[in-house]
Amino acid sequence: MDDVLSLIGRNETLFGDDMAAHDAELSRTVAASSFLVIGGAGSIGQAVCKEIFKRHPKKLHVVDISENNMVELVRDIRSSLGYIQGEFKTFALDVASVEYDALMASERAYDYVLNLSALKHVRSEKDPFTLMRMIHVNILNTEKTLQQSIAGGVTKYFCVSTDKAANPVNMMGASKRIMEMFLMRRSLEIEISTARFANVAFSDGSLLHGFNQRIQKYQPLVAPYDVKRYFVTPQESGELCLMSCIFGENRDIFFPKLSDRLHLVSFADIAVKYLEAKGFEPYRCHDEAEARALAKTLPKQGKWPCLFSASDTTGEKDFEEFFTHDEVLDMQRFHNLGIIKNRAEFDTALLDGFENSIAALKAGGRWSKEDLVALFFTMIPDFAHQETHRYLDGKM
Repeated sequence: MDDVLSLIGRNETLFGDDMAAHDAELSRTVAASSFLVIGGAGSIGQAVCKEIFKRHPKKLHVVDISENNMVELVRDIRSSLGYIQGEFKTFALDVASVEYDALMASERAYDYVLNLSALKHVRSEKDPFTLMRMIHVNILNTEKTLQQSIAGGVTKYFCVSTDKAANPVNMMGASKRIMEMFLMRRSLEIEISTARFANVAFSDGSLLHGFNQRIQKYQPLVAPYDVKRYFVTPQESGELCLMSCIFGENRDIFFPKLSDRLHLVSFADIAVKYLEAKGFEPYRCHDEAEARALAKTLPKQGKWPCLFSASDTTGEKDFEEFFTHDEVLDMQRFHNLGIIKNRAEFDTALLDGFENSIAALKAGGRWSKEDLVALFFTMIPDFAHQETHRYLDGKM
């Protein structure tokens, strides 16, 4: 973790004080409980599974659509943590499938269900088909697994949200904000909690993870110089989710407090630190063609071609925030964790209308991005979405 911390400009972990203060209670609760982790083989999911596993749960079942990532999760746990007396099983299943439904029907109730499955990339809103899948995964699958948890007598349901759900400007953040609305409705039937947090440094598919891939393939590093983000480490993401799951009261949303330990960092600055840690001097290029050409020669000279440019793609937020001005906060309970306190406020007709509209579009077999954007504006009237018609897939 120390290497990751230094790259994102920190020398201290975020939640060490809170984890130490509550570890005994956390360990007792986990050891007495059974868990289902959905989307458990992604970067955040793997971190959460390891936090649960090392506290010896009675049962830990993990579901994820990625068979390869699941294999890596098991190898990682066996190699780092070993074995537990409790039951540890993984299932390479799609939550939307009948096979998953059969698994749920065959299992006795879990104490905790953690849903970490999500389409998390802003680039997923570039076309209406991937955008519809984002809606299905982030919203409808959440509603489905909520209903199954209620029917199965689950004690607590946790679902990960995002900082981008606060005053969203992109469809991904808006989908998570709508997901939070669905959570509020079901909170009358099951206890729920969630978490909004920053970018997970070097998580699968992220720009920082792409730095590793570019180095291995001798390709240029590309990053925006005008986009700054808050970053947490994978372990910190697991700690935040587990703390919210175990200690969150009904409808609580946990987030990391801003402090000297958490500050904004630009992607370009991280790229420079990353290359220096690898023993390379960054060489700034003027365009993609120059960067691609120099990638064949510069590394042998101890330099690496970089292209740092301004961001102009759809859905990029100028700044990040974990809560809005009208949300009620508890900033006293934990040292470095803040909590948004929510009432069970929701519009049943609005939520039903959203589900019916999505079902009608799917039944018709045709829909446009404009259809879905308009529906999101119905759900979030102050949605600050702006279409630039430029997407990350159109860049190196």
